[in-house]
Amino acid sequence: CRGCSPLCFLFQSEYHYEYTACDSLGSRWRVAVPHTPGLCTGLPDPIKGTECSFSCKAGQFLDMKDQSCKPCAEGRYSLGTGIRFDEWDELPHGFASIATNLEIDNSFSDSTWVPLGDYVASNTDECTATLMYAVNLKQSGTVSFEYIYPDSSIIFEFFVRLLELLVLVGSSPGHIPISESPRAGLMHVELSRGNNVLYWRTTAFSVWSKVPKPVLVRNIGITGVAYTSECFPCKAGTYAATSGSSFCKLCPANSYSSKGATSCQQCAPDAYSDQGSSSCKPRPPCTDKDYFSTHTACDASGETQLMFKWAEPKTCSEDLPTAVQLPPSGVKTKCPPCNPGFFKTNSSACEPCPSGSYSNGSGCISCAAGTEPVLGFEYKWWNTLPANMETTVLSGINFEYKGIAGWEVAGDYIYTAAGASDNDFMILTMVVPGFRPPQSVMEDVENKEVARITFVFETVCSVNCELYFMVGVNSRPNTPVETWKGSKGKQSYTYIIEKNATMSFTWAFQRTAYHEAVRGRYTNDIVKLYSINVTNVMDGVASYCRLCALESSGSCTSCPSGNYIDRASGACHPCTPSTYLKAHQPYGSQACIPCGPGTKSNKIHSLCYNDCRFSLDKDGRTLEYDFSALPNSTSFAGGPSFTSKGLKYFHHFSISLCGNHGRKMATCTDNVTDMRVSDGEAEFSKSVTSYVCQSIIVPSDVMGYKTIVSSQPVSLADRVVGVTTDTALDNITSLPEHFSPENVGLTDVIFFYRSNDVTQSCSSGRATAIRLRCDPLKTGSGALSVPSKCPDGTCDGCTFHFLWETSAACPLCSAYDYHAIVSACLGGIQRTTYVWREPKLCTGGVPLPEQKVSICKTMDFWLKVGISAGTCAAVLLTVMTCYFWKKNQKLEYKYSKLVMNSTAKDSELPAADSCAIMEGEDVEDDLIFTSKKSLFGKIKSFTSKVGARPLCCCWGSSCHQLPRSQASL
Repeated sequence: CRGCSPLCFLFQSEYHYEYTACDSLGSRWRVAVPHTPGLCTGLPDPIKGTECSFSCKAGQFLDMKDQSCKPCAEGRYSLGTGIRFDEWDELPHGFASIATNLEIDNSFSDSTWVPLGDYVASNTDECTATLMYAVNLKQSGTVSFEYIYPDSSIIFEFFVRLLELLVLVGSSPGHIPISESPRAGLMHVELSRGNNVLYWRTTAFSVWSKVPKPVLVRNIGITGVAYTSECFPCKAGTYAATSGSSFCKLCPANSYSSKGATSCQQCAPDAYSDQGSSSCKPRPPCTDKDYFSTHTACDASGETQLMFKWAEPKTCSEDLPTAVQLPPSGVKTKCPPCNPGFFKTNSSACEPCPSGSYSNGSGCISCAAGTEPVLGFEYKWWNTLPANMETTVLSGINFEYKGIAGWEVAGDYIYTAAGASDNDFMILTMVVPGFRPPQSVMEDVENKEVARITFVFETVCSVNCELYFMVGVNSRPNTPVETWKGSKGKQSYTYIIEKNATMSFTWAFQRTAYHEAVRGRYTNDIVKLYSINVTNVMDGVASYCRLCALESSGSCTSCPSGNYIDRASGACHPCTPSTYLKAHQPYGSQACIPCGPGTKSNKIHSLCYNDCRFSLDKDGRTLEYDFSALPNSTSFAGGPSFTSKGLKYFHHFSISLCGNHGRKMATCTDNVTDMRVSDGEAEFSKSVTSYVCQSIIVPSDVMGYKTIVSSQPVSLADRVVGVTTDTALDNITSLPEHFSPENVGLTDVIFFYRSNDVTQSCSSGRATAIRLRCDPLKTGSGALSVPSKCPDGTCDGCTFHFLWETSAACPLCSAYDYHAIVSACLGGIQRTTYVWREPKLCTGGVPLPEQKVSICKTMDFWLKVGISAGTCAAVLLTVMTCYFWKKNQKLEYKYSKLVMNSTAKDSELPAADSCAIMEGEDVEDDLIFTSKKSLFGKIKSFTSKVGARPLCCCWGSSCHQLPRSQASL
C-alpha cells in the first residue's frame, strides 16, 4: 500500500489469502492479496503455509485465516479437494467450446456445446464440437460426469491430455460405452497430477434425413485440486440440511427451494412441482387425459373390477369449475381366461401347469404317449401383468426412472398409461431366463435361430410418436432392433433370437421428443400390445403337445440330426440327399425341403450351400464352373455419398460367395458404439456375420480419427437360395439391364440369397443377387460393382444387386474350346499345333495338348508318281481305243453286207459277181470306204499288200469288180 491508502488490516474484506507456488521441497507461503491492487496498505505478513499435499475432506473447506479445515455450513457443500459443475445456465468459468469442420482445413463452425440449465448439450450436425476444461491437479484425482447418449449416429468420446501426453479413455473411437437406448450412465476416470486438459468431443454422421439427438452431460466433478477455500451454495431445487455436506439433495415433488437452501418449501394445495424444482406451478383443471382405467386381479368368484385411477404424479385439480371428476370404479366383469399353459386355482389366480402337461387357459391336460409339451410363453389375456414382466416410466428430460407404471392391463390388450409428461418413455420389459431349442438346432453351429418372439401391436398417434423394440443379453443394457414412427395399424413383428442366454425384451414408447415437461396434449397417443409369443423357453409352459421320437421304452427322445419324425410310428427317418430339415417342425417327409438349384445339403441336413462348383448344360455340351479360386471373404465400397450437410460416407459391403461348407465368412462391425465387452461376452458385440453384409463407412480423413468409422451393420444374405443362370428364383429377380450386356454365347451365373432380418419395408426380408461374369482379363479377385442407377446397391431397399467380373467366373476349359492347326510338310516333317478358340471364355480345366510331329511325303515325290501314272493311263487308253475301233469296223461291214443282200432279194436283179468276203478272208484287208475314211484307214490302205484282190464297187443296186488301179472310180 502506498501514499494515503487505508490500512488493509482494518478492512479484511478488502483482501484475501492465497498460497504461493510450491517450491522444490514441497512447501509454500500464505500471502495476503488485495482484491484491487493499490487499494490499501498494511497487509498481513506472509507466513509459512501448509504442505502442498495438504487437503480437506469432502464436506469441508480450508479456512485460510488459520489454515485449518472447517465444515461447510447448512445449505452449502464442498468436495474437499474437488470442484463440481452442476449449473449450466451458461458455460462455467474455465470451460471452452469450439467446433470445426474436418473436411475443410482450418474451418470453424457455430455448432458448439450449448448450456441447457441442468445439462450442456452437444451439436447434432457433421461438425466436430469439443468441450474443453483445463485444471492443475496438485495430487492424483478423478473426473466424473453423468452423460446421456440417446443416438448412436453421434460419435461421442472423452479423453484427457496430460501436458503433451494424450491419455485416451476407452477404445477408439467410441470412448463412452453405449448400448442402451435411451443411454445414460456415469463415467469415472482417474487423473494424474499436473496440468490436465479434459475433452468431450462429438461428431454426428447421420446418413438419413432424421436429425440425431444431442449428447447431454451434467454434474461434472473433479478431485485432486490444491484446496477448496470455500463451500459452494446448493443450487435452486436442492438443499443441504446439515453442515459438512459433500452434496445437495433434490427437493421432492410438490416442493421447491432457492439457491443455498437448507430445506424445501411445500407448494400450495393449488400448485405442484416436479422433483428438484425451484418453483411451483399452478394446477390445471383435471381432464379425461389425467386418468386411466385398469383391472383388478380376479377374485374368488372369477370376477374382476374396472378401476379408474389418476395418472401419477397427479398434477391437476378436481376443485376447479371446469375440472372433470374421476369416473366411479367397481363395475364387475367376468375374468378373462388364463393364458395358454396356465390354469385357474380355487382363488381364481392363474398358475403354470406342471411339467409334462399343457392347457388352453382352462385346465391342465397331460400330454399323450408319444408326445411332449411345446414350451414357451404365450400372453394374449391381460388381466394382470405376468410375473416375468415389469413396467416403469423413464423421464425424457433427465432420463431418470420415476417409479410409476408406464403400461396398464386392459383385458385383451395392454396399453401405455399417461405418464408424467408427454416426452416420457413408457417402458415395458420382459425377461426370459434362457431357451431350450431342439437338439438338432443346438448341434448346428451355423443355424442362428434358437427361438423367436412374435408380438401383435397397434399405435394410435396424432404426431410423430416412436415405439422402440429393444433386446438385452445377459443383463446387459438393451439395444434397439426396430423402431416404428407414427400411427401403425394392427400388425405383427417377429424377431429371431440367435443366442441361448438370458434375454430381456423391452418396449419403449415416447409420445413426442420435444422437451415439454407437461402432460395432456398427446395423452391419447397410445400403444396397444395384444399378444406376445416366445418359443423354446427354458422352464416355460405349453399350450399344446407335439409328436416326439420314441425310444424302445416308449419315452420321448430326440432324433439324430437330419432325421424327421414319422407321424404314424414316431420313428426317425433320414432326409433324402439335397434336402434340409425344418428343425423346429420335423414331422413327416414334407419337413425335408429340397435345396435350390446348384446347391446341396450339409451332413446334418440343416442348411443348403454351394461348394463353389456349378454345372450347366448348354448347346449340347456341359459347362463346368469352379469358383473356389475366389476368396472366402472380400469387401468393397460403393461410390461416395453425401448427407444433406455434405458429410461424405460410403456403403461398405463384405461378401463371402460360397462360405465354407455353409459357414458364413463375411463380417461387418460397428466400432462407433464400442461397448468394451469382456472376452466372455465378445460374441455379443455388435457385429454381423453372413454371406453378404453392409455397413456405413466414414473415412478417417473425414472424421479426424486414426481409424475409419464403421456403423450400422446389417445382414443382406443369411442363406443360399440357389445358383442358376435364370434371372429369377424364389421371387428374387436379377434384371440384366442393371449392368452392361453379358458375353455373347455365355450367360452370367447368379447366386441368390435371402436374409433372416425382416423389416417394416421388407416384409419377406432382404435379398441379394450376385452375378458372376466371365472376364479373362480380370484375374485374381476381379472387380465388384453395383448398378450404376443404384449406387447404394439396391433400387428398392430390399433386394441388393452385385456384378462380379473375374476370370474365375469362366467355365473350365474343355476340348471344345481349342482347335488344331496342321502345318505344311517340310523336309518330310509335318507339325500339328493346338490353339484356343477366340475369344477365349474359359479357365483352368483341360490344358492345351502338346504339339504333334509326324513324317510326311514331299510334293516332288507325288508329282513323279502322278506323271508316271498319267503316262501309263494314256497308253492304255490309246490301245483300248484302237481295239474298239477295229471291232466297230467289223460290225459296220457286216451290217452293210446284210443290207445289200436284203436289197437284192427285194428287186430280183441278177446277182453280181461276188464281192462278199469269203470264208477265211480278212475284212480289214479288203474293205475300203470311199465316202468317209479316217486317218488310220488311209494309213492302212497305203500299207496294203501288193497284188491284193480287186475292189468291189457298188452303186445303186448293182456291184462290179474293179482292179485296184481303178480304185479312184
